[in-house]
Amino acid sequence: MSLVDVENLSIRYGANTVLSNVSLGIDAGEIVTIVGPNGSGKTSLLRAIIGAVKPSKGKVTRAEGVRLGYVPQKLHIDPTLPMNVARFLALPHGATPAEIAAALEQAGVPDLAGAQMSRLSGGQFQRVLLARALIGKPQLLILDEATQGLDQPGSAAFYRQIETVRRDTGCAVLMISHELHVVMSASDRVICLNGHVCCEGAPEVVASAPEYRALFGSGTMGALALYRHDHDHDHEHHAHGACNHTQTEAAE
Repeated sequence: MSLVDVENLSIRYGANTVLSNVSLGIDAGEIVTIVGPNGSGKTSLLRAIIGAVKPSKGKVTRAEGVRLGYVPQKLHIDPTLPMNVARFLALPHGATPAEIAAALEQAGVPDLAGAQMSRLSGGQFQRVLLARALIGKPQLLILDEATQGLDQPGSAAFYRQIETVRRDTGCAVLMISHELHVVMSASDRVICLNGHVCCEGAPEVVASAPEYRALFGSGTMGALALYRHDHDHDHEHHAHGACNHTQTEAAE
């Protein structure tokens, strides 16, 4: 079942075309990673999917009643504000203590409910944002550069937690990141974006595709093998598409 379908999507900001004729679908239970250089339209695509940006052309169709959870790149909280994790997670929808405890467990930080938000490490803060997204029991979890600022072991641990969430809840995951080694290894399918869809398919296939290598080089293969492990279902072992190797001028 498709949770989201994107058809011939184009997005313009003024005179700049950020995305052109992008089509993709997200099915129930799969982990999809979007990769691409800076300015390739990754964040704009996610914002269109959640309804924060209106397409210039094309459309985004979400399954009726589909529940989305969103983990942003970053979230600023006034460090002088005395707020613990449980209180933060109770806003704005009044989550119950049981729901908060379950979400923190799913995010891998069950003991943080009483911690002050201002004293969390970067990794803990991102796990709390993950818990916040999980409270609504999303069918599609969307992550926008959710490990920005974390070191590679921290990023790897975060994405392993995402795989655990998918396994335990059955939700689909759509995420973008610059951390190609870790992110691609955690995915069922990878979409390479550069203002349009350059290529897509199983991670190991996309990593060896000429369209992908033209953008990122060939250095990811060793690290991909290092992080790689088996998933719950078979991948489609193909990649397709053609890539314009010039970055779009528009910034995301």
